[in-house]
Amino acid sequence: MTSENPQAFLEYILENILENPESLTIEKKIDELGTLYEVTVSESDMGRIIGKQGQTIKSIRTLLRMMGAQTGERVNLKVLEPIS
Repeated sequence: MTSENPQAFLEYILENILENPESLTIEKKIDELGTLYEVTVSESDMGRIIGKQGQTIKSIRTLLRMMGAQTGERVNLKVLEPIS
């Protein structure tokens, strides 16, 4: 995992937070606004990824933005609703 690869960082962090890391999917989308990572996890892991009062997901987003700022890239994260 290098500091220049936000997706590898994101995978590493989420796989270690989740109870069911095998359900994790990360989709990367690039457009004129920057890079967007769309994350889907199992329904039982939604609380773990969001955290108390949203602190966990806010922290992950902040770290991703900082990584993007180092390379002049705008990086954001979106958590999609799990498919039941």
